[in-house]
Amino acid sequence: MTATDPQPRERALLGLLAAIQVTHIMDFMMMMPLGPQLMRVFHVTPHEFGLLVSAYTFGAAISGFLAAFHIDRFDRKTALLGIYSGFVVTALLCAIAPGFWTLLAARAAAGVFGGVAGAVVYAIIGDLIPEARRGAATGVLASAFSLSAIAGVPIGLFLANHFGWRAPFAFLAGASLLLWAIGARLLPKIDRHLQQRRSVSAAHQLHAVFVNRNHLQAFALTATLMFAGFSVIPFISPYMVANAGLAETDLPYLYFAGGLATLYTSRLIGRLSDRHGKRRVFRIVATISIVPLLITTNLPPVPVPVAICASVIFMVFVSGRFVPLMAMVTGSVTPQLRGSFLAFNSSIQQLFAGLAAYSAGLIMGRTVDGHITYYWVVGLVAVTATLACIWLAGKVQPAPDDVAVSARR
Repeated sequence: MTATDPQPRERALLGLLAAIQVTHIMDFMMMMPLGPQLMRVFHVTPHEFGLLVSAYTFGAAISGFLAAFHIDRFDRKTALLGIYSGFVVTALLCAIAPGFWTLLAARAAAGVFGGVAGAVVYAIIGDLIPEARRGAATGVLASAFSLSAIAGVPIGLFLANHFGWRAPFAFLAGASLLLWAIGARLLPKIDRHLQQRRSVSAAHQLHAVFVNRNHLQAFALTATLMFAGFSVIPFISPYMVANAGLAETDLPYLYFAGGLATLYTSRLIGRLSDRHGKRRVFRIVATISIVPLLITTNLPPVPVPVAICASVIFMVFVSGRFVPLMAMVTGSVTPQLRGSFLAFNSSIQQLFAGLAAYSAGLIMGRTVDGHITYYWVVGLVAVTATLACIWLAGKVQPAPDDVAVSARR
């Protein structure tokens, strides 16, 4: 068994973690294709719809910050199952929300648990998978986005189109409950980080994470990339319906095709990151992603096949940037601080995703005939942030302890 070959137990663990990722990514992703329906049902503007998207991310940002002080004090299995149980409850709350403002509150509550769950999943990957295989493992987790787009979002839209917008959230609550039960049985105890650390105060934990310049550079890279993506992503579906001439029933095809493509390309990008260097691959993919950002935000009325092609190119390269980035960021911190660091990082991800969606909603408008305006300006903002990411990637370095542990493995 070479350093780059995963073991069967490792594959099974990655499959379970990817399935958990699918559910909370689906929870977040479903809001975007549901945008046209929710805007119609609740009679809200793009700005108010941006609030629905941002509520989740702001909730996740706050909980990620608070969790960072305590997350490394628990066995990873205990932490994940505890947080995921809260996610199951909030998915159900979204399904039964009686109106816009109660749905807004339920989305914020869902973010409290969903965002932190993702951080714990990546902490488990950082603890169990050596650096030599971490790019490929991150690619497997990134395929959760693909699976959400291939299966989760189309199923959610089918349920919404036939049974109303509440049905996808009820389905998600049931599926998540089943995965919680499987995780309780199959997840191993993961407490090596507890054996390697001393009991420290919350203030010391905060200082240890934020005094390190490499950590701050990793946080800056994460924040900028999230802003580059989520200024555009939440409004793709409303723009495709209002400006590109698609019907709401056409939207599942966009997500299915894009997800099917990224199911392969996410893992390919992960393997290329391990082989050719995570920073190098990130810069190449990020540079290419500028093209679909500009295409998507300037798309005129087009036939459905053209819109599908644009969606595929967008998902492959814009979401593909996240694979080498997370491998870089996860490796920039020592195991003793990894849980707290990734919780802070998750908080930053969600905060800047929310700020991006909210800011884009302020830039855009809507004409009397329903067309969305100034989306092209949002695209230029996203391109500028992407260029900043390409520069920031050169600042993030692997943690010396992480490299040493990987070499011993």
